[in-house]
Amino acid sequence: MMQFLIRWVLAPLVRFIWRPRVVGAARVPTTGPVIFAANHRAAVDTAVIPLVTPRPVAFLGKAEYFTSRTLKGRLVARFLTALGYVPVDRGNAKAGLAALDAGRTVLRAGGAFGIYPEGTRSLDGRLHRGHTGVASLALSTGAVVVPVALLGTEKVQPVGRRIPRVAPVEVRFGEPLDFSRYDGLEGSAAIRRAVTDEVMDAIAELSGQVYVDRYHQRPGTQAA
Repeated sequence: MMQFLIRWVLAPLVRFIWRPRVVGAARVPTTGPVIFAANHRAAVDTAVIPLVTPRPVAFLGKAEYFTSRTLKGRLVARFLTALGYVPVDRGNAKAGLAALDAGRTVLRAGGAFGIYPEGTRSLDGRLHRGHTGVASLALSTGAVVVPVALLGTEKVQPVGRRIPRVAPVEVRFGEPLDFSRYDGLEGSAAIRRAVTDEVMDAIAELSGQVYVDRYHQRPGTQAA
């Protein structure tokens, strides 16, 4: 019932209100494992992608969203599950490994998995160096990577705003990237970096963002 409401009620309503412009949706493979690698401008990004993508997409969600025993908590958990969220304990010291394992589970079942290679939202509007988790997932599962550019979502939900506002949004899907030429080389740090850089180059071309070859530092953090 929850999936029915999301697909046939919520999704059309959201598309009617925000009228997102979608470019390149026909490029998305309709079967087989796919990684959607996107730039990240706002919290609402994770809702936008599944609502405009022609197949279900799984994203990571905080484990605490799925463990509440209150009525509201159970409803939220059912809603997020129907959207395709996969619970991961981000407070765990091994959260990064758990996230990759969750992604592999989805992809090895032939599903689609969404990831933000930058690791966090861009607060300066630029596209920052990608972490190599996207490469690890692609190389270990054989999934193709579809680069995605989100434009305008930072105006829909600026940092600190809880309720989204109506603003123009555009979602651009690029050509799928096949890294089968690197089969068996997942253990190479150089290969993982090369694959990640190729993905980031594709996202930058789609989004038109200025690329910065360093990891994004959140305010109050120190560069490693």
